Amino acid sequence: MMRRFDMRLPAVVRLNESSEFQTETQNVSARGVFFYLDRPVPEGTRCEVTLTFPPHITLTDAVRVRFTARVIRVESPLPSLRVGTTATIEDYEFLRSTGSADLFSALQQEITN
Repeated sequence: MMRRFDMRLPAVVRLNESSEFQTETQNVSARGVFFYLDRPVPEGTRCEVTLTFPPHITLTDAVRVRFTARVIRVESPLPSLRVGTTATIEDYEFLRSTGSADLFSALQQEITN
């Protein structure tokens, strides 16, 4: 049976040197990530997203993963000023190595099943 992941994860989204947002993801896959920002950003914008996968997901220690991503879709702002943003993952690195390959292969299995 496939393990289900809760993908509301703490995230830091960095658009450039001076623009960094603390936010939360709605969902994450091996191909992309959906999160909220407080402003719309143009499609095609490159960003760096650092996620923390907590121990109850990794089953070891917390694992931080930094994605290089590109914004591919921006939803119209909600009344709460949260702008849903979808970015496609172009590259990633684990900021802590323990158990991380297993975590990512599990994510990829979720996508292909």
